[in-house]
This record gives sequence, structure tokens and C-alpha cells, in this order.
Amino acid sequence: MQILNGKTRVLGIIGHPVEHSLSPLLQNAALDASDLNYVYVPFNVHPDELGCAVAGLRSLGVAGFNVTIPHKTAVINHLDRLDKSAELAGAVNVVHNDSGRLIGYNTDGAGLLKSLEEDLAFVPGDDRIIIIGAGGAARGAVAALCSGGASSIVVVNRSQDRALELTRSLWSHFPQVDFTVVSTAYELMPFLRDCVLVLNTTSLGMHNETIPFLKISALPPTAKVYDMVYTPAITPFLHEAMAKGHTCANGSGMLVGQGEYAFKIWTGKIPPPGLMKSLFPCSYSI
Repeated sequence: MQILNGKTRVLGIIGHPVEHSLSPLLQNAALDASDLNYVYVPFNVHPDELGCAVAGLRSLGVAGFNVTIPHKTAVINHLDRLDKSAELAGAVNVVHNDSGRLIGYNTDGAGLLKSLEEDLAFVPGDDRIIIIGAGGAARGAVAALCSGGASSIVVVNRSQDRALELTRSLWSHFPQVDFTVVSTAYELMPFLRDCVLVLNTTSLGMHNETIPFLKISALPPTAKVYDMVYTPAITPFLHEAMAKGHTCANGSGMLVGQGEYAFKIWTGKIPPPGLMKSLFPCSYSI
């Protein structure tokens, strides 16, 4: 275990609340295994104190930090520059302190693509993908899938205006992608029959909620199902999909993936392969 000293560099995570975060466990294990003189700590930052907190982290020379709910968008106003990944996602989950300049990244998208490939053997291509939700997580997911080669994406959201805003903001970056927006179960039905992946980006399922407008029985048997929720490991959405024989995965692989990419941004090194994944208490592929 690394012994703290005057040369120890500090990493961390800001959020509100942040006590539940598994990132300190994953990152400190990787830092220790890599014999790097860093420590990773959680910082509970109230939204009203975000500006002061970021300025303080900069002044203290903190090497970098993760950003989680509710700061992923608001933190942008306190940074010096955004990487293209953050520009496309419209959100930041990783900040690197580069000699006093704070640079924002979004590794959630890269983590999602890695999880889809490793946990579902899925790589975006010409087939149709259905995205449930139109919030910040959905935008990041859609941007990543488009960057990864997706050509047809259907965004399902009860607020059609919000879904249209999401697709319009990304269409200029990905004009080759066929975007469709639907807001009712009736409109969604024709698109379910030939999709290859359904991805839930909402928090539905965290408290045992179902996704009422999605009819799993209408999916082709080969369709794969991914839920960004990882607590509980099996949401009602995944439980129903599993019962119908679909290959499924939860969002734990995405969390680990984004953490591995963040580690490399901060330290310049790749964390020990499989280490973070081995520490995660939830299953991946189901």
C-alpha cells in the first residue's frame, strides 16, 4: 500500500452526494497496483459551492478529478478548455489539471463502447439502435455510438421536444446518421421489430420501476439489451429481457471503462488489466 508523503499527488471525485461512489475503491486499487504516488479521495460539493470548490482544487494543485451528478454540465463554466469528447457529450466527467489549466473530458462514452464490446460483443454498425431517454446520459451515449460507427438511432422520450433538441445538436457533427425521435409506445413499435440494441440511459429501474412504453416481446430474439443502471444489478427491464432470452448487460462495465480511461488521462499509464472490473460488486453480462 502506498505511503502518503510530501510528494503524493491528489486525485478525487466531486458530486452531491458522493459518499456512495465506488470510484475511490477502484482508483486507489489501480494506483496502488501501479506503484504510483497518488491518492484518490471523494469531495462532497454542494451545487452552490461548485465554483469555489473547483477554484480551490486548482489552487491546491489537485492533479485531476472525476465529476458526477449534479455537476457534469455546470462544471463546464469553471474549466479552461474542453476536449472534443466533452464538447460532443455536452458534459464533463473527468477534469485534468495540466499545469494549472483545467481541461474537461468525457470518458463515459468511451466506457460505454468498451462495455458494449466486452460485455455484449456489440460494435455499432449499420443496424438500428434504440436509446431510451434524452437527458445528459443519453446525449453522451448517442455521441459515442455515432463516433463508434452507428448509422441509425431512434431516441425514445416522453418529451419529444427534448429528444429533438438532442438529435438536432448532434446531427451537424454526424450528418450520416439517420436520427428518429418517438414519444409514444405506438410510434416505437415498428422500430422494435428490427433493432439490434436497446439501451436504457434513464434512472428507471434504480427503485424497481419498469419502462412501461417498451414492449420487450416485440424485439427480435437476437436484439441485445443494455441498462446503464447497475444498482440493482438486475433491473425489472433486464429481468424481463432475460426472461425472453435476450443477451443483457448492466452499466457496471461502463463505470469501470470510464474509470480506466480517466486513470490514463491523469497518470499517462494504463491501469492493470481487469483489476477495476474484479473489484466491482455487480455483475456485467447477464
